[in-house]
Amino acid sequence: MSVSPAPVSPAVGSAPAQADLLDFVRRTAADTELIASLPLDPEGRTWVRLEGPGGSEAWLIGWPPGTGTGWHDHADSVGAFLTASGVLTENSLAARLPTDGWKTLELTDGVDRERRLPAGKGRAFGRHHVHEVLNTSRDEHAVSVHAYYPPLPRIRRYSRTGHVLRLDQVERPEDWQ
Repeated sequence: MSVSPAPVSPAVGSAPAQADLLDFVRRTAADTELIASLPLDPEGRTWVRLEGPGGSEAWLIGWPPGTGTGWHDHADSVGAFLTASGVLTENSLAARLPTDGWKTLELTDGVDRERRLPAGKGRAFGRHHVHEVLNTSRDEHAVSVHAYYPPLPRIRRYSRTGHVLRLDQVERPEDWQ
């Protein structure tokens, strides 16, 4: 299913910047009818693909209590996301990681960041941003809007034990569409 909120795009021929993506997720999250239309599953995340600005990839995602993404990045895409309902937590790394050629990294102290993102709050991020997004609530679903440009070429998934970050898997679009 593909849903198109009111289009507002960057200038013709230009790629959407992080600010354009953040504006899009803000406007889309404010569409209460669209947010309410997302089917919610008590067991797992649900999602609907949206038409993002300027050829970007966008998603409306439902988060049951206690669910999360695990550590990952969006490779060469910039992005933005915003909580439309409920509360999400983003844990991220404030460090530039090598983009390729490694399987295990030891992280230094002080690189961890945590953001609590209640409804109406979100953020934009650059290429190779490593994070995890969680709904830590015990009883409330959360819904969020996400946009990426260019459309996701791959997602790298990581596991983390203490200060050790390990590359576990590289997913391509055909793996999740």
